[in-house]
Amino acid sequence: MTLTGKLTRLPRRQKQLIVLLADMVVALTATWLSFSLRLEVRHVPSEYEWAAYGLSAVLFVPFFIRFGLYRAIFRYTGVSSLNTTAIAVSLYGIAYFSILLIAKFPGVPRSVGILQPILFFGLVFCSRVVASQFLKQADAAKTTVKNVLIYGAGEAGSQASDGLASTREYNVCGFLDDDPAKHRRRLNGVEIFPVDQAESLVQRLSVAEILIALPSASVERRRQIVDSLVNLRVRVRTIPGILDIARGTAQMSDLQELQVIDLLERAPITETISPDRLAGKRVLVTGAGGSIGSELCRQIHSCGPDSLILIDHSEFNLYSIDEDIRRQAERQKIKTQRVACLCSVRDAKRLKAIFATHRPDIVFHAAAYKHVPLIESNAIEAATNNVLGTLNVAKAAIEAGTERFTLISTDKAVRPTNVMGASKRLAEQIIQALAADRKSKTVFSMVRFGNVLGSSGSVVPLFRRQIASGGPITITAPEVTRYFMTIPEAVGLVLRTSEMAKGGEVFVLDMGEPVKIIDLARKMIRLSGKLERTPDWPQGDIEIVSIGLRPGEKLYEELLIGENPEPTASPHIMMAHEQFIPIGQLEAELKELEAAVDMEDRQRWLDVLGRTVAGFGNKPTNAAASKTQSAESGSYAVASK
Repeated sequence: MTLTGKLTRLPRRQKQLIVLLADMVVALTATWLSFSLRLEVRHVPSEYEWAAYGLSAVLFVPFFIRFGLYRAIFRYTGVSSLNTTAIAVSLYGIAYFSILLIAKFPGVPRSVGILQPILFFGLVFCSRVVASQFLKQADAAKTTVKNVLIYGAGEAGSQASDGLASTREYNVCGFLDDDPAKHRRRLNGVEIFPVDQAESLVQRLSVAEILIALPSASVERRRQIVDSLVNLRVRVRTIPGILDIARGTAQMSDLQELQVIDLLERAPITETISPDRLAGKRVLVTGAGGSIGSELCRQIHSCGPDSLILIDHSEFNLYSIDEDIRRQAERQKIKTQRVACLCSVRDAKRLKAIFATHRPDIVFHAAAYKHVPLIESNAIEAATNNVLGTLNVAKAAIEAGTERFTLISTDKAVRPTNVMGASKRLAEQIIQALAADRKSKTVFSMVRFGNVLGSSGSVVPLFRRQIASGGPITITAPEVTRYFMTIPEAVGLVLRTSEMAKGGEVFVLDMGEPVKIIDLARKMIRLSGKLERTPDWPQGDIEIVSIGLRPGEKLYEELLIGENPEPTASPHIMMAHEQFIPIGQLEAELKELEAAVDMEDRQRWLDVLGRTVAGFGNKPTNAAASKTQSAESGSYAVASK
């Protein structure tokens, strides 16, 4: 083991003692130099001159201890350390000069009391800098340093450069910026290059990562930047946003993976409800701890309702969102009453008690089982939770006099080939039938959308884990396409539909063009600085493997059953007109469903779905048939309007 390694592994007290002894040697050296300069000879101390030496070797110690100079980390010696050392030495110098002036030691010039502290300060600080550089070089020899480019030569880029310099893991070898006035200039000693030189710089400087240092840039601007970098073989990451830095939850040198919105091939959607439509209202959310439910709670809470009632059957999820909302209330000084209710939507009696106690004005029903393969093999659970649970919540809302009720549905309810989608379509029909019945004043509506990026079941976190582990990335089939939207986008539009509803509407969100899952996987591979491994390129890093469609899955998802949707006041929301079963006939089928559940009769439950959900049970689920079926049905994607 090297001497540096042995020293750094010593106990803290021993290292502090070594530094103290070194400072004493420095103090004695400064005293000798001050005598030699004053007397203009190589000084050899004698008699009372030894008193000046001894005093200098011990007098500084209490001052250095008081100012924490022995608690400092030498690796990070900088301006702040310089200031602290200067203050400590100044106080020591005053004391040293005063003692020499009062004692009047024979043979000790008074000027020594001035020269010695000045020399002492210079020598102490130089020793700290030398030690700092020595330790950094020793660490650098053990650390693999990555060359990086910073996109953005502004204040954020400068701070990011300073922060990365202290990590000893990154070497900032250049800045990229769109502003021609900055080109060929230097920032923190590093040259600023035009963006169009990024590809040549990556190759010439062996760049491993590009860091986007534009925390205040719009999401659309960030997406454009990501698209311009996607074909470079470098990892792309970002520094935190300004709000995260201001709140103290992140530092400028913290590096983050790209946000899911940066991966979409469209501009972000920021539309949501007018806050005054929820202010002062009592709002209830089922499935409050889920991906959609938790974001609903956060956005609703920010509007300042009178009370927010959270319902979830998972104790952990309910606790998590309750704590999240509590912290949000403290940060934003929101006075909303928060009520957390541990309850399953299957429990009709418990639901009625909650609704009767809190009398919610507005209800968002997000509780549902949504995992297609799991529900396919646990079909009865879809009946009790997705269908009967929706009926329980809707009835409780009617009895409590709820003003508005919104069901959160899914694109898998359209011409479903799986139990989950069929159960959600039957839940939709319950809401449609109750809205048409007009026996209550509750305004029922539902909103249908596709996959949300970043949720617990999203492919993005899965792909990230698979890339980090070296692959392979698994997809169901190369032809699979899905509609994608971020959770905040979807929830904002869900709240907007509640505001627009008049009763019985099936709202459909414009989710942009459908995205091929394999294209998303390839983009994530490239933005991770990797290459796809293929038969034509066997030296690639990450392989994409097709594992085939799982039970009940389709190649292409749809958003509408019928055609000719109506536009609404929002350009991102359409309104569909779809057939449903009248309430009288539907009640008979629901009684049959309850009997099937009581008997745990899967086939009887599937027969109910076959009678109530058009086409369910008659559709093939293999890849080729699914593709043919989609083409023959003339499926209508909102984005193609």
